[in-house]
Amino acid sequence: MYAILMSFAKWLEGTPWGVGVRTSLWAYPFTQMIHFTGLSIWIGTNLALDLRLLGWGKKRETAAELADDLFAWNWIGFCIVLLGGFLLFSSTASTFLVNVAFRWKLGVFVPLALIWHIVVQNKARTWGQTSETPMIAKFSGLAEILLWVCVITAAVEIPNH
Repeated sequence: MYAILMSFAKWLEGTPWGVGVRTSLWAYPFTQMIHFTGLSIWIGTNLALDLRLLGWGKKRETAAELADDLFAWNWIGFCIVLLGGFLLFSSTASTFLVNVAFRWKLGVFVPLALIWHIVVQNKARTWGQTSETPMIAKFSGLAEILLWVCVITAAVEIPNH
């Protein structure tokens, strides 16, 4: 399996976008900026909902209303993250694959956080119908925040380009 992943990584590095991001003076930092912008939108909208589930934030709006209001922005941010991350990965994919922090981030924390987020986002429509949030919703919001902290911590440990 590792050999297949490494072959795919080498192929990605040889694609025009992989070579372009890796060899251009400005493409890597620009792509990183795009990735971080998407992360700001994605994590920011997640955090807003999670904090609302914890009972913080605007009380004039229920968690269900907030989830609906942020839904489009949340997934736009995710798409931007995905595009930027893919381009960054393509530039030095084989280096990323051998990095322990990257493997934890993409192999464990991101899938867990993403699955948890989808569950929380769906359940928020039920949990958040009133201004009083059930304890399970509070726990779920806190758990999601902690999962995203794990993702960010692992990302910080990945060396730069």
